[in-house]
Amino acid sequence: MRMSFLLLCAASRGTSAFHLPAISKVATQSLRSATTRLYQSSDSSDEYDYDLLVIGGGSGGVRASRIASGHGAKVALLETKLNHGVDPYYSAIGGTCVNVGCVPKKLMVFASRYPGEIREMEGYGWKGATEGTFDWKVFLENKNKEITRLNNVYQNFVLKNAGVEVIEARGSLTGPNSVAVQTTATGETTTLTAKNILIAVGGWPFKPDIPGIEHAITSNEIFYLEEQPKRMVVVGGGFIALEFASIMDGLGSDVTLMYRGDLFLRGFDNDMRTHLKEEMENNSGIDVKFNTDPKEIRKQDDGSLLVIDQDGNKIECDSILYATGRKGKIDGLNLESAGVHTENSFIPVNEYSQTNVPSIYAVGDVTDRIALTPVALMEGHRLADTVFGGMDRPVDHEFVASTVFTTPEIGTVGYSEEDAAEKYGDIDVYKNRFRAMKHSFPQSETYSLFKLIVETKTQRVVGCHVATDGAGEMVQGVAIAIKMGATKEDFDNTIGIHPTSAEELVTMRTPSYYYRNGQKVDKLE
Repeated sequence: MRMSFLLLCAASRGTSAFHLPAISKVATQSLRSATTRLYQSSDSSDEYDYDLLVIGGGSGGVRASRIASGHGAKVALLETKLNHGVDPYYSAIGGTCVNVGCVPKKLMVFASRYPGEIREMEGYGWKGATEGTFDWKVFLENKNKEITRLNNVYQNFVLKNAGVEVIEARGSLTGPNSVAVQTTATGETTTLTAKNILIAVGGWPFKPDIPGIEHAITSNEIFYLEEQPKRMVVVGGGFIALEFASIMDGLGSDVTLMYRGDLFLRGFDNDMRTHLKEEMENNSGIDVKFNTDPKEIRKQDDGSLLVIDQDGNKIECDSILYATGRKGKIDGLNLESAGVHTENSFIPVNEYSQTNVPSIYAVGDVTDRIALTPVALMEGHRLADTVFGGMDRPVDHEFVASTVFTTPEIGTVGYSEEDAAEKYGDIDVYKNRFRAMKHSFPQSETYSLFKLIVETKTQRVVGCHVATDGAGEMVQGVAIAIKMGATKEDFDNTIGIHPTSAEELVTMRTPSYYYRNGQKVDKLE
């Protein structure tokens, strides 16, 4: 029997100086014809158990295995758990996104926004509306039912209907084409072989080594807390920290956000970062503390926690959540047995998601490129098309849209003002801050910010950044136009939908300011 071992890992953020095998066009053409012959004749070969073996049943691994099977490959996928739960790994089939990431987080986002809606109702004439009381346990029960449903969908519909063999087991390499498979139910270990192996094991939350860190939770544990913390400290300045700060504030907890830097969301457009800071300070109950870093966590006699920062300031809370980064989940993979190169906890790959070992690939968060579910899907899909479909499909990480699900949301695609000025030198910046009709009518001091970045020479729109209600839904459509190379004239020629906030994207006519040779210019001579 043939076996191909594919390991899918989540999205990756950077490029590595480590030398990885480059695939030339000639080599790709050879790969095309070879893979076509391979999967036409795979039934007659007994060199490997599988054409593709995937370690990790998250977004990237599931997509790669399904597409590879559709191309005729014999595929197996290893996932340690097929049903979600606390013990012992938190995640399960569907990966971080389905179990302890995007999906349950977005359900929490929905729940957290109802109080804000209710507070504006009186301005629209509704009398007597109150926020009521949030029932944490009821929400978790319903959340758990939904995640269980999705676990079943991934296992029994997405994968099995595609012809992928799903094995509830832990995988670790024993060579470039072999994997030790430890069955979850029995603990028994067998060995499987594969022509190709894909590592798609994703990432894991990082917590710093400070006294009392064992009392802190992460984005894993928060989805299984038995009680809602009345007082919560959130540590971090990335989108995960900000999202959970917004969520818990909306659900009624007293939230303190601690970030060691001057301003959160490093890497995002500076105007968006500043706007979110102002909205949090003016329209939420979050106590935002910059240049603040916990140095010790003490558990007190009554079960509460005492957080002590670098200056000796003390804050009492019921729970402290760390969202200070993630690392690749490579522990136990025995990568050294196959000679797979790693950097810190991540696996460097080339533009075809191939590691330094030709038969072993990696996708998703474990590769440290862009840690987003849709990016892992893209990487897994393109890998399967290249290796098993006879296509030449390198990954493409330019103009990837994303959303920060705070309140308000931030939707973004393309280059920030700062990055665009550095890359292109000459850019035109269009920007407008205003109160959306929905909030203006009830006299809420809630503002939206819209921004377009245009390369001066070609007039191509190379960045779009929006902070408003539903920004993610809005920017997804804009991302198509920007990915296709739309110009400012194309935006101007598009008729807006009135009255909407989104029409601002096609009605901003005059640049707010410019950059020439990388330097900001308020007006042109």
